[in-house]
Amino acid sequence: MGDRVVFGRVVAGFGEVQLRPVDPEGDLDLIHSWVSQERARFWGMRDVGRDRVAEIYRYLDSLPTHQAWLALRDGAPAALFQTYQPHADPVGEVYPVQPGDHGIHFLIGPPPRPARPEPGFTGHLFGFLVDFVFADPTHQRIVAEPDARNDRAQARLRRTGFVDGPLVDLPEKQARLMFLDRAAAGR
Repeated sequence: MGDRVVFGRVVAGFGEVQLRPVDPEGDLDLIHSWVSQERARFWGMRDVGRDRVAEIYRYLDSLPTHQAWLALRDGAPAALFQTYQPHADPVGEVYPVQPGDHGIHFLIGPPPRPARPEPGFTGHLFGFLVDFVFADPTHQRIVAEPDARNDRAQARLRRTGFVDGPLVDLPEKQARLMFLDRAAAGR
């Protein structure tokens, strides 16, 4: 696992955070257990069986324009993160894609048992993932498209510096486009 890490750092007061590509076969049980929970309803896979989840992540793994990542905190899975090139995604059909746009999807894993809220957990992970996207100098703007009903995700994005774009209709949902410019993020 360690040799597949593509990005990592120690986050003061939080621990070591690393990002590695999803292994569609090896991570299947973990991913299915996360996306099938009620808390992941906006991920859009709650009622999808294990075989279909495997098919989806094998397909993502085959695309040069889309990537799935597993974020690890001190070696334990903490979040599922997907990046994509908007021009090669349905979102690219509903807004004018700019050079340097890079899309994201983000799912925080369930808290470890026993579940204890940890202040700053999501913020630390999300900041790390923004740093990862902007580590590539060709990425000038991050595009997110949370479900229009997902108030928590929109609030997290705003706290990170994202600004609201329009509501758009995508094949699976109505979404709020949200954008974070590299300059506004201070990266």
